[in-house]
Amino acid sequence: MGIVGLDKSVSLDGYITGPNPGPDSPLGDGGTRISDWMMADPADDGASGSRQLSDAYHELFDDVFTPGGAIVMGKRMFEMIDGPDGWVAPDGTPFTWPCFVLTHEVRETVTKGQTRFTFVNDGIESALAQARLAAGEDNIGIAGASVSRQFIRAGLLDEITIHLVPVFLGGGVRLFDDLGISPRDLEFAGGKQVAGVTHLRFRFAPAAGA
Repeated sequence: MGIVGLDKSVSLDGYITGPNPGPDSPLGDGGTRISDWMMADPADDGASGSRQLSDAYHELFDDVFTPGGAIVMGKRMFEMIDGPDGWVAPDGTPFTWPCFVLTHEVRETVTKGQTRFTFVNDGIESALAQARLAAGEDNIGIAGASVSRQFIRAGLLDEITIHLVPVFLGGGVRLFDDLGISPRDLEFAGGKQVAGVTHLRFRFAPAAGA
């Protein structure tokens, strides 16, 4: 069975977007600064069109992003990436993993581009169970700040990878606000500095008495 993991680029002041994120600018004002390390060519905020992935991206992720696996995300993130082409990477590569979208609505499964979205309205445990069936032995990724916090609160997350980017965004969406949990230890599982960004991986330590 694969791990359930969260992988995010985060600014030094804790944001995963700049202010005013929306469908036309998912990372918000100035937010591309936390993802530019992945790209071979820097872009203006809101720039559209394909960009080439950087050597740093390939060094870190070529052995991580396999054809299998599944994603659990929230409705807000789905709305950010919703479009006829589905979920597409900045270099134009389509994401082909099945995606399970947490929502209060009852909706039919849809396929956009090469991405299949299944809508789940009976909680994160159900979404995770469906994702595990789809992923088999591969990993499950958790996408979006709110869903990530829900998984942390429920003790369902195995690993967190943070790409700490040396920039202050000054506003936007924070990753770990209002967790509302008791102190929980994590174990350092590895780290390196690539392309001026510090890449840190942590595993959740077993809960006391486990």
